[in-house]
Amino acid sequence: MKLLDNFSIKPNDTHLYELAFLHESYSHENGLSECYERLEFLGDAVLDLVVSEFLYKMDPGLNEGELTRMRANFVCKQALYAYSTEWGLDQYTKMGAGAELTRREVDSVVADVFESFIGALYLDLGLEPVKEFLSQTVLPHIEQKDVFFYDYKSELNQLCDHESLDLTYDLVHEEGEPHNKTFTMAALINGENYGTGSGGSKKEAEQNAAKMALINFNF
Repeated sequence: MKLLDNFSIKPNDTHLYELAFLHESYSHENGLSECYERLEFLGDAVLDLVVSEFLYKMDPGLNEGELTRMRANFVCKQALYAYSTEWGLDQYTKMGAGAELTRREVDSVVADVFESFIGALYLDLGLEPVKEFLSQTVLPHIEQKDVFFYDYKSELNQLCDHESLDLTYDLVHEEGEPHNKTFTMAALINGENYGTGSGGSKKEAEQNAAKMALINFNF
């Protein structure tokens, strides 16, 4: 796998890296019992650990909330998609020929394989090679203070807490097939709707609703 050569990775178990790029649709079509999902689960945790350690050491003045928000920016789906495409991991992804995936779902798979690759690397060679890989792919973006995701919900929550206002989110509408739903959420401040937003998940919709509420509410 040329990708391993690009990062000077000398694998013990090449099967792990091949598995890291197998979407469930490909595995199903080809009668395989495994896909990348378990590796993604592991890689997600390892990525959080390495990024958390880097942020902790980078600035001793950051409090827990600030560290959490910074980490969210660098491990969100948008960031993972950027890392994956920047370094060509998306080119190794295998999806079923008959899989009817939306553009959003394909983008999500591209983001997922970055984490599954980390999971494979961790299982095969341990934490230090993972840190070396992330020092090339992720940590430069942290040092450059790149923005992939802005946490509008946290900002709105802080402002509402400061003003002693009650903030809640309500589901306004949902539509679509189970694998491709769109949710619309409303941000309610003291029971009044100050912004609605839509997204492929309730969390995404809440972020968009919070963004609108920050614009519409006169703090």
